[in-house]
Amino acid sequence: MLSSISPEVPPSAPDLAALAENHYFSTNPPPKDLAKHEALARDFINFHAAAGSRVVLVTSGGTTVPLEKQTVRFIDNFSAGTRGATSAEYFLEEGYAVLFLHRQFSLLPFSRHYSHATDCFLDFLREGPDGSVVARDEDAAKMLHVLRKYRDARDRNMLLVLPFVTISDYLYELRSVARLMRPLGPRALLYLAAAVSDFFVPPERMAEHKIQSTDAADLVKRSAGRSTSPSVEEDEETFDNFDSSPSVPRSKRLVVDLDPVPKFLKNLVEGWSPEGMIVSFKLETDPAILVHKARYSLGRYQHHLVIGNLLSTRKWEVVFVAPGQSDRWIRVPISRRKKTTISTGSGGQQQEEEEARESPVPATKDQLQQAAQQPLDPKSLPEGEPELEIESLIIPAVRDLHTRHMEGPQ
Repeated sequence: MLSSISPEVPPSAPDLAALAENHYFSTNPPPKDLAKHEALARDFINFHAAAGSRVVLVTSGGTTVPLEKQTVRFIDNFSAGTRGATSAEYFLEEGYAVLFLHRQFSLLPFSRHYSHATDCFLDFLREGPDGSVVARDEDAAKMLHVLRKYRDARDRNMLLVLPFVTISDYLYELRSVARLMRPLGPRALLYLAAAVSDFFVPPERMAEHKIQSTDAADLVKRSAGRSTSPSVEEDEETFDNFDSSPSVPRSKRLVVDLDPVPKFLKNLVEGWSPEGMIVSFKLETDPAILVHKARYSLGRYQHHLVIGNLLSTRKWEVVFVAPGQSDRWIRVPISRRKKTTISTGSGGQQQEEEEARESPVPATKDQLQQAAQQPLDPKSLPEGEPELEIESLIIPAVRDLHTRHMEGPQ
């Protein structure tokens, strides 16, 4: 008698997500300080869970992609952690306890004001008459203000700072902290501002030692039989990287084979922190695709908010893309842009009237509304930084959405 054979059923999307998660974390080693960081995060979260506080996890800075296990070379991105560090300060002002998961040596809340290359903290100090170190008179008031805010956050246990370096470190830390935040329920907010690598080198394909720019075996042979200075041939080999010739032998090229980093945002939404509100970021350089990519991400991962921003205008405007809501542009008001522009923002009737007056042809309300839904032209913006940090507008708006999330369906 023949037994019936049931057709093979392909795995469902949740199964595929679980398989990808299990494979990644079973083949990539955890960071050495993971247990220590978990203990610190657990105590911090439990403290605020007992107090009924809102807790936000802010991720910040870029993730590295090591090319060797004993890492000398790695792939990185430009992120200095400005968005995350600045946002953390404004979350504290809104009453959140902040768990700040950041790239090691990237900007930190409060100290960010004095750690940039153009604002070295030593420039703000002078030697006092008795050999003490004091703030310069013109900077003392601001430094005292920042210091008091920092001390208040630390003294009240409102800020916990945890570092990561690599993409693997980041994903391990994110998963651990997100799971620890489950007891907070909808009071948990995950604000994912880190610039996360899209590609990585799997450990089984990673070199153990530093990747050599010359053939190490030949170099050893030459060194063994050499008692005088290097030959012309070896000298040319040493400086091969400076050869301006467009034709480089393939044997001397470094070809890096990268795999895509699994997309764990769906795991985060459905498994790691199913009740928390999750905010992701979408950075693009092409204004034509920004909103489209943000909507696609929102639909694919079914989370709560995508904050879209363009590289050229990220300090001046962002767009909120949320389910069931119209896209909302948040912009630094014209009055805080250091000089008058003719760009259309979203600052209400007074701003619309101001822009209509500036326009050589009076704009209709429909034209103003249509312009308000388009990205700013970078050429219309003044040089330098805006007077107002856009995070001071972003975070209150995120808090309002989080309040609605906590209240649940009406």
